[in-house]
Amino acid sequence: MDVIEKHNLDERAIDRIVEMAWEDRTPFEAIKFQFGVSEKEVIQLMKNQMKLKSWKMWRTRVQGRKTKHAFLRTDEVGRFKCTMQRQITSNKISKR
Repeated sequence: MDVIEKHNLDERAIDRIVEMAWEDRTPFEAIKFQFGVSEKEVIQLMKNQMKLKSWKMWRTRVQGRKTKHAFLRTDEVGRFKCTMQRQITSNKISKR
């Protein structure tokens, strides 16, 4: 079953997951918390949504990156969102 169908993701949610996956300081655990999509599923989604060259570049960048995995982070990086980011709760983005 496809990740999009499994989690019933709409276009806006897919775009947000891709955006969060590209952000260096957003761990996969934050994506799992907000959308219920595991790291493995995010990787699959990214592969399906991106050109092959872009996906390879992204995979190279995030593999082993301490900020993309909560268990590898130091205590200095305690949050999983930028202070400039608007409040997001569950799958809903607050009004802008």
